[in-house]
Amino acid sequence: MIQQATCKAPDPLVRDVLQRFRQSLDLPDPSVCGPVAVAMSGGVDSSVTGAALAFFGYQVVGITLKLYSGTSSHRPGTCCAGKDIADAQKVAFGAGFSHYVLNYEQRFHDSVIKPFTQSYAEGKTPLPCVLCNQTVKFSDLLSHAQTLGCAALVTGHYIQRIQSPKGPRLYRGLDPAKDQSYFLFATTREEVDYLRFPLGGLHKKETRLLADFLGLCVAEKKESQDICFVGGGRYDDFIRKTSPEAFVKGPITHIDGRHLGTHQGIAHYTIGQRRGLNLNENEPLFVVNIHPQTHEVRVGPKEALFCHALSLEKVNWLLDPCEQTSRTLSVKVRSSGACHEARALFDAKTHTALVSLREPEAGVAPGQACVFYDDDLLLGGGWIHTTHQHPIKKQEPFLCSAQPVYGHAS
Repeated sequence: MIQQATCKAPDPLVRDVLQRFRQSLDLPDPSVCGPVAVAMSGGVDSSVTGAALAFFGYQVVGITLKLYSGTSSHRPGTCCAGKDIADAQKVAFGAGFSHYVLNYEQRFHDSVIKPFTQSYAEGKTPLPCVLCNQTVKFSDLLSHAQTLGCAALVTGHYIQRIQSPKGPRLYRGLDPAKDQSYFLFATTREEVDYLRFPLGGLHKKETRLLADFLGLCVAEKKESQDICFVGGGRYDDFIRKTSPEAFVKGPITHIDGRHLGTHQGIAHYTIGQRRGLNLNENEPLFVVNIHPQTHEVRVGPKEALFCHALSLEKVNWLLDPCEQTSRTLSVKVRSSGACHEARALFDAKTHTALVSLREPEAGVAPGQACVFYDDDLLLGGGWIHTTHQHPIKKQEPFLCSAQPVYGHAS
């Protein structure tokens, strides 16, 4: 139980937030539950998660993964290194629960940092937060929590886990500005059974309200950055150290075949980019394609950015195959973007999918994710391998009309 000296009696607003936090846990009473593991990054979200669980009387086991070292570990907005580990330890000590630090630097390098830099060498735009959740946090850390005999792994992600007659389902977080469902599409059904997300039904301001009520030292701490391990320097400086092939000079070519100039490496470019091309052309030009084999960057007008279809790989489907129903399928191709109506054909054997967009979308980049929704329900998603500029000729209905992919995305 958290020390009573650290927090006052809750006022009605705090009491309401605490009640919603408790209801979303889907855990037995603390007296019969057994220990619960909490993934602690040192930020306000995971700190509130751990401290609130202790407030309710749960036996909390705080776990922080040390993921990287270096100068980046001391700058504001990082996580899982340096000062952030110390902050997690302070929160655990103040709330009266145990805390452990596990060194996962090599695993993080192999599973997240190496693919991140290699993606730029392949002309893709990486999404390392998904890889971190998929491998290090929801695979390795989850297994460690199970080894410790914990009843669940609880995290500070903003996504809702709601029980249905056929098991728990994942839904968008209540706070649209903080919803992290896009980054959790690769979570498997087996992992959903064990995971808990008590902040999914809260707004960020309510989380900070709890942090203040619980007397946490991180109550006013800034948000962590998306690419936490890059440090204070430029992305290209970081990438150059491990993927120098991404900085081989190559041609900049117009889609009509004209040679327009020479670039200093494909790592400097992403699909849809306009700034930094330094081309003396009268029309606005955008990066349309990147060809890593020839180191060619192809540019064109904005209309050349639109695609009508996507080929996906490593697809993960969160519902049972038998739950294939006549539902509208919405897709999201960037974390901050809107959802678009689409149809999707799945190949369960190869974990691939072909997605046809009802309305074309501009600037879709290979290496990003295409995530499936039914309203707020998260259905799964896959990694964008290829974009197609022209519509798919075969007109299937706008629903999952073939056997959906399910289980682990591999």
